[in-house]
Amino acid sequence: MSNLTPASPLRDWLADPAAGQVLRGLLASQGQSEEALAPALGLPLEQLVKMSGGKFPPELVTALVTAAETGLVPEGLPTAPPAAAASAEVPDLGVEIGTPQPWAERITGGRFEGQTVVVTGAASGIGRAVTARIVREGGRVVAVDVSADGLGALAAELGDAVVPVTADITAPAAADAVLAAAGGAVDGLANVAGVMDDDAAVHEVDDTIWERVLRINVEGPMRLMRAVVPGMLAAGGGRIVNVVSEAALRGSAAGAAYTTSKHALVGLTKSSAYQYAGTGVQVNAVAPGAVATGIQVAGAAPYGSARTAKMRVAIPGLAMAEELAASITFLLSRDAVNINGAILPSDGGWSAA
Repeated sequence: MSNLTPASPLRDWLADPAAGQVLRGLLASQGQSEEALAPALGLPLEQLVKMSGGKFPPELVTALVTAAETGLVPEGLPTAPPAAAASAEVPDLGVEIGTPQPWAERITGGRFEGQTVVVTGAASGIGRAVTARIVREGGRVVAVDVSADGLGALAAELGDAVVPVTADITAPAAADAVLAAAGGAVDGLANVAGVMDDDAAVHEVDDTIWERVLRINVEGPMRLMRAVVPGMLAAGGGRIVNVVSEAALRGSAAGAAYTTSKHALVGLTKSSAYQYAGTGVQVNAVAPGAVATGIQVAGAAPYGSARTAKMRVAIPGLAMAEELAASITFLLSRDAVNINGAILPSDGGWSAA
């Protein structure tokens, strides 16, 4: 009898003789290999299915459970044997290395009591996790997203502490709508909303993708910062957190458009941190590595994607959105006293390589 469940990590499923064949076969049928899943090995299988955008259908879980329990591969499914293990020398540290302990979110009651925080991209992924944590810690969130349905589901789950605003953050009227929903007083702003590019190198860049990425990733955050800062100055303080990316720290994590946009957002963060130093307004950024959010990525550009793929093998692992929310909400809270202009990598050590 197998002990595997949908909550078991992907590495355990790959290690199972029968289920591993099915999983590798499905990857091979999509032109992928298990090496491509290396950063996700610690993720629960159910999370992989959820974030795959349909590439791993829910029926896959049932088939894998059957394979693991019976030791037999269900008929009609593609299979593939294990890949040859790559040889790698692990340094002897002179101590036994145990299994990393799982992280559990711990809510700090009342940390955002009486505060109003604006969160963009709030309907899904990191933005949703940030919103949920702030509400559970006593805050009120003006949740901004282009998805009215997603915001409706969020408000239904979290209650009256969520004020949904369906808006395109690049539209001139969006900032006014956000301020109106906040009632004029904004204690914190988390610029989480963002879009990926298609990994295109500069000679492959499409004008439409370039303009969309720069507009959403740079212009949108700038507009909201411009809107909330006067109120923060008048109130004697406030905290802004811009979500940048590993692509803000290096040139090998994404294409030209996304990398440029995130470097620009770092510049906006540092400039603002300097300009408002001493006023009580703090501006910082969090740079995530790989995160299990299911963010939509445009079709890969041939040249650029082949180049970036070579570097992504160094990703230590995928983080959950709630793990990023822990970093972001810390910088949004008053616990982040005396931190201003910091770019906090929350990437498992990827940027240290």
